[in-house]
Amino acid sequence: MSAKARTLTKLVSSATTYSVRTANNLARSAVTITSPLSSAAAQDVTLKNYIQLTNAAKYSSSSSRLKPPKSKKSSSSSKSKRSSFSKPLSELAIESIRINTSASLSDTKRALSRELSSILCDAEETETETETDDVEEPLVTLLEIPWLPPVSNTTTSQRRRELFRVKKAKWVFKSTQGNRFSKLTRMCTHNLGAKVAIEVFGKLGRETGPKEYNAMIDICIEKARNTDDEDVALEEFHRAYRVFECMREFGFEIKEQTYGPFLMFIIDMGMVEEFHFFCDNIKKENPNSLSRLAYYEMLLWIKVNDVDKIRMLIANTQSGDESKYIESYLVALCESDLQEEVSMLLETIDIKNISSKESMQRIFTSLGRLSLESYAKKFILELKTDDKGGQDLSNLIYCYVMSLPNMLIEDIATKFKNWQDEFKVSASSVPYEKLIKTCCDSYEVHLAIELVESMFEEGLTVKITTINSILTACCTSCEYNLVHHISSMINDHNITPNAETFRSMISLFVKMKDFDKAYSMFGDLEKLNLIPTATMYNAIMGGYFRQKNFDKGLMVLKQMDKSNVKPDSSTFSYIIGNCNSEDDIIKYLRELKESQVQPTKHIFMALINAYAACGLFDKAKQVLLDKRILYMNVNEVKSVLVSALAANGQMTDALQVYDELKQVEANLEPKSTICLIEHLQSEGELSRLLQLLKLLDDTELWHDGCARIILYCVRYKLLGPAVDLLKQRMEKSYTNEMAVEVLFDEVFYEIAITEPSDVQFGLDLLKEIKEDIGIRPSRKSLDFLLSACVNAKDLERSFLVWKEYKTAGLPYSVLTSVRMYQALLASGGYKAAKVLLESIPDEDPHVCLVLKACQQAFGTSAKHKKKKKKKIIIKKKR
Repeated sequence: MSAKARTLTKLVSSATTYSVRTANNLARSAVTITSPLSSAAAQDVTLKNYIQLTNAAKYSSSSSRLKPPKSKKSSSSSKSKRSSFSKPLSELAIESIRINTSASLSDTKRALSRELSSILCDAEETETETETDDVEEPLVTLLEIPWLPPVSNTTTSQRRRELFRVKKAKWVFKSTQGNRFSKLTRMCTHNLGAKVAIEVFGKLGRETGPKEYNAMIDICIEKARNTDDEDVALEEFHRAYRVFECMREFGFEIKEQTYGPFLMFIIDMGMVEEFHFFCDNIKKENPNSLSRLAYYEMLLWIKVNDVDKIRMLIANTQSGDESKYIESYLVALCESDLQEEVSMLLETIDIKNISSKESMQRIFTSLGRLSLESYAKKFILELKTDDKGGQDLSNLIYCYVMSLPNMLIEDIATKFKNWQDEFKVSASSVPYEKLIKTCCDSYEVHLAIELVESMFEEGLTVKITTINSILTACCTSCEYNLVHHISSMINDHNITPNAETFRSMISLFVKMKDFDKAYSMFGDLEKLNLIPTATMYNAIMGGYFRQKNFDKGLMVLKQMDKSNVKPDSSTFSYIIGNCNSEDDIIKYLRELKESQVQPTKHIFMALINAYAACGLFDKAKQVLLDKRILYMNVNEVKSVLVSALAANGQMTDALQVYDELKQVEANLEPKSTICLIEHLQSEGELSRLLQLLKLLDDTELWHDGCARIILYCVRYKLLGPAVDLLKQRMEKSYTNEMAVEVLFDEVFYEIAITEPSDVQFGLDLLKEIKEDIGIRPSRKSLDFLLSACVNAKDLERSFLVWKEYKTAGLPYSVLTSVRMYQALLASGGYKAAKVLLESIPDEDPHVCLVLKACQQAFGTSAKHKKKKKKKIIIKKKR
């Protein structure tokens, strides 16, 4: 800890002596270099070399983390290499200007852009790619787009029209483009470093502002946090500090967006001296930041667990000058679990003096998390007497109840309503909408609908986005029938639905197989002057195809044509994926080309499934050769090929494609892995199945795959592996007792239906479950094992299973006795069957019919012995 602090102190002190004016002068000079006499190719030679060497240094530094330090001799040689590109940026700029002055600056920018694009593309893959067959378009990157339009010598009106066209066609730096530029800044800083990034933006004719500086600082701090190498972390922090110094030199105001990441990094590392060093500098630059710095100071003492300092600051708020910092201290304490210290401040604070809504919400959230109900009620009453808005109080009540520990969403909603009634607080839409969103995230759609109805009763306005979130939750939770109730709510309360509302409702009606109601939605669309979309028709089309009704699915395509709705890639993926012949596939591929719809990965996947379903396995494999498949989608498309081949009996080919994926260190998609496990059922494949199971990271899918492999072990009498897998699955399901019980029931059901039945394997497995795993078998599991005795006609083991009910503490039920009676008759134990029959109640006519069926199924001997009874079961019934 102390060594780390000393290292950081040295780096900081060296940074303060670093001449940032060199970089600043370069940035300013780069902006002013607009003379057309400068040379394009020659001007950027030095900078290009600098960028290339920086890029190479990046990769070498990242790889060097995995290697031990080199000897002094090697380091000295590397030092000479580094010196070749470590000149001050001002010298690089002067050299580049002196080389040649004959070409235009636009060529310079274009050449620089090409150089940078090769670097930036390594960091982030392009999301969309287009390809043309005839002419290859030149690469246009974000860096080639000028920040300012060229000045025109035309009239004022013409110039205005030019500016308007430029703003539409090129980069207009408005609020909507802020994220793009921030992303670009982060990419440049990540790949080139903060120092070179400043130069790049100056080269492009744009001065670096606070937003760009803050993005660079964030990247450096992020790198420092993500590395496990302490030296690398401190080096990145040093770079961030140099950018910070650049901002100070330029005279930018140092706000919390700038110094916040610095202080949080120092706090997380527990560096007390460095914290005060930075705070002193920040106070000099921005005296208005004292209140926020008090917040960070409290966070520091909480981090280092210095209770004495914490209580000293709290004591100073009661009489000293630090009383104005009480809000900052309280907000910081609210983020910790120091309930005693929080209570000390709550006793002295005047809640009406809290300045910001954000601080107030954090305080009430802390009150709920610490279960300080008395303070919450006290503050609500104080705020209510201060004529605070009811909507704000409603939101504070929400913050409190939502953060209460171990509360179900139903209880939270009830408490929220009760507190609003108790304190007579005016209802607000915002907390209701937050509650409804929480319900939707938890799939509590019935409660969400109740909250919407409460909003109507309170006279609040319900946004259509809230209704849409409930519709989405209904689809996810399979509560499809609720769409009728939601549709009635929309009509009764005059809520105006949008296109997303209709899409969700159409999808829900289709899932209920109510296609007539789904089609009626298009009439409502027309009344509201809304245009139907391909997605709406696709929902109906998908419903028909799931029912294997190909003709009805094609009928939807005709209706889209009548409504002038163009099919999209999803439409063609549905149609192609459900083609029954090669002619149909060719036909719709031709229509796809004529419609000029760009083929997506889903279309290629549908094409593979269609070829495989038609038995054209070679053509299914050839789909992978299509150059239009994006590199980022190749793995998914190959995984679909594995599934299609496995599902259609081509297991050898499926495993071959799977092995090819392994060779390039690509993972099979989870659903394809499950499909391969499901169809890989030949004997001797256990090791491969276990390898496939390791590929499944998702818990639910892992359980599914594990269950299939357990049944495989049961089928081939692999007792040891079956028990090991049962242990693993039980460990992952220990919180769900029902899931554990169902797990073992599935296993014994497989034993019951396996031909020929091996009851002894079932008994051995039962013994391992009881002794090794420590689980008592359920009644259903023993019933399945007794059914296996019936199939095997095993009299001796029937009695062993019969005893297990008593051992497990399970009383014999009527159905269990009937199943045992059946096992005795099947195995020839007629005398024992006769004794057991007398104990079976015969009041239920259904039981009587089952007993009679057993007597008829297992021979005349059983019937003959039964006739000797004075009162046969048939007479009893009469």
